[in-house]
Amino acid sequence: MSSKHNKQLSLEWKPDRASKVSLVKQIVGYVKHQVLKGDWLCGDILPPQRTLAKTFEVNRSTVVAALTELSLEGVIESTVGKGTVIANNSWSFLFSSPTPDWGNYIDQGFHKSNLPTIQAINEYEFIEDIIRLSTGEISSSLMPHEAFSTVLSKLAKNPKPYCYMEPLGLYDLRLALCNYLKYLGLDITPKEILIVSGSLQALQLISLSLLGNESKVFVESHSYAKSLNVFDFSGVEMHAVPVDKNGAIPWMINTSSIDGPSILYTIPTFHNPTGITMNLNRRQEVLDWCKNHNFPIIEDDAYGELYFDTPPPAPIKTLDDSGNVLYLGSVSKSIAPGFRIGWIVGPESIIERLGDIKMQTDYGASTLSQWFMTYFINDGHYENHLTVLRQTLKERCQLMLRILEDHFSDIASWNTPAGGFYIWLKFKQPISTKKLFDRALGEKVLINPGYIYGFNENYYVRLSYCYESADTMEKGLRALSVIAHQLMEEL
Repeated sequence: MSSKHNKQLSLEWKPDRASKVSLVKQIVGYVKHQVLKGDWLCGDILPPQRTLAKTFEVNRSTVVAALTELSLEGVIESTVGKGTVIANNSWSFLFSSPTPDWGNYIDQGFHKSNLPTIQAINEYEFIEDIIRLSTGEISSSLMPHEAFSTVLSKLAKNPKPYCYMEPLGLYDLRLALCNYLKYLGLDITPKEILIVSGSLQALQLISLSLLGNESKVFVESHSYAKSLNVFDFSGVEMHAVPVDKNGAIPWMINTSSIDGPSILYTIPTFHNPTGITMNLNRRQEVLDWCKNHNFPIIEDDAYGELYFDTPPPAPIKTLDDSGNVLYLGSVSKSIAPGFRIGWIVGPESIIERLGDIKMQTDYGASTLSQWFMTYFINDGHYENHLTVLRQTLKERCQLMLRILEDHFSDIASWNTPAGGFYIWLKFKQPISTKKLFDRALGEKVLINPGYIYGFNENYYVRLSYCYESADTMEKGLRALSVIAHQLMEEL
């Protein structure tokens, strides 16, 4: 049996020097134990010998001896182009116990694994001394902690029944959102809103509830959705939509090749990752084209409230008079992702269907978070916080632009955002952004390379000014500039 796995293993274990068991035997036993437990799977890749020696704090000769013994026992094998991997015969020859081959089960699962780069990003974002230059969330210092304390105190004095909510979510929160979203031009009722645990769950519910194996999802040629497997796992195909400075150009889709249900997913305001904002004319053109071709629209408006000076055009949903648009909103970007609160606005029949599927998956978003957000919105804290956050994000964006001008102007170009989180940087020469990513990690700088968002190889990097402090941001960008210049010299 061949395995699809090629995960690079990360080790933190060290042998016990006080033990009577030799260092070699301890290492051999540790590797066997990890395989036996199912933590390491056939095809998983061990770090190089030098890295192992450094991690285990032993001589390289000790590592070589341990690996030799493991190889003779059939636990590991050397593979050209990969290095040392867990052997395919480990399960059948090494252990007499009937341990299931979990790798085989994983291979049969519908949901694909993340790209190795995305897995690394998810891991390194939680390492304390890493400089996060691409993170898509505001730092704790930008969160309204005083308002949090006020609302939590109010909840404590007025305890609520923290039981399961109705299928569409807490009515009080849905009503609060109806009133709040009027300022965007959305005239909706609580029956047209489903409370979800963020925009990602909204996409998952749509995928599970409304799309089938022959469905196609069209997204901008660089898109947040391309970095996810939210559609792929259900057999849905994703296709790129050409873009220009005003966003998606759906009339360039070759509709003759479409033989099943299709839907357009777009982030029209402060797009992730490109920062593009559709003007009002393009929004109307996109809606008209989709209506004429029977394409529903998923409009993700996670960043729409985060403008610097001038509010962006109203959501596409405000132009929709035929129930063609499913509108997604969230507080993950504007307040804190940990609250896990978002919403879907759509026709009552669709919202009821999505609510039914949500009840089958998690029985509702956090009740505490829903009550919290109800007070946070109704008591005016949300609007007050946004006023402060917009100004802070503007200042941080201006700082990042100045640093880029000082250190990247000879090797790259970039957009100037009017809001949101992101600067979409493009290198002038075709450097390997995979090498850039790896070398930057070596300097404890974490970036999101553009290829995780694209359908083809590209020379972009998504940068974010919403997380790191001014000093740390400059330190990280200086280090990234040095690496990028070195890669240019290697071309």
